[in-house]
Amino acid sequence: RLRPFKEHPFQVKDDKEMFLLQESIEKYGILNPLIVRPVPDGYYEIISGHRRKHAAEKLGYRKVPVIIRVLSEDDSILSMVDSNLHRERISYSEKAFAYKMKYEALKRQGKRSDLTSCQVGKKLAAEEVSQNTEDSSRQILRYIHLTLLLPELLEMADDKKLPFNTAVEISYLRNEEQQVLLQYMSNHNMVPSMKQAKELKQISKERMLTYS
Repeated sequence: RLRPFKEHPFQVKDDKEMFLLQESIEKYGILNPLIVRPVPDGYYEIISGHRRKHAAEKLGYRKVPVIIRVLSEDDSILSMVDSNLHRERISYSEKAFAYKMKYEALKRQGKRSDLTSCQVGKKLAAEEVSQNTEDSSRQILRYIHLTLLLPELLEMADDKKLPFNTAVEISYLRNEEQQVLLQYMSNHNMVPSMKQAKELKQISKERMLTYS
């Protein structure tokens, strides 16, 4: 009766950490209950504990301990993101989509508080997302912009084949321009420098970038 969180931005991988988690659960059981919320049709959406559920499933568990919380959609997004951001290893893409989900939830809540200016709502939301993280509000917005990258380019950033700051600059290009850039990078086996990425971004503002 447990369901993953809708558009959960954090990956659940069968890696070394998962193996260690399985070992721990096998030895001591699940020490921290999963946090879930009731959703229609008698199911429960996982807010915190996707990795614990996966590890328990692999061990053949049919049940896991949970704490049930009745939360709104936005509050459950905030709780889900906060409970996962403390993990040791988080990829750029996981952070980007997690920050984006939290940012949009906070902006929606801000609108309900009758914020007069959209810009104010944007700034306040970014500042609030940055609380209890190592990233400034400006850096939060840079991460969120990464979500506009093509999946292939975002994967390159995750694999550290494309530097973070260069990836942010490239994320300002239109989708079709990113596609052409990807083709160029593949054909010439190269990655643009930060200076080149800034130049591409500038040209893209003035006209459509072509392969040549």
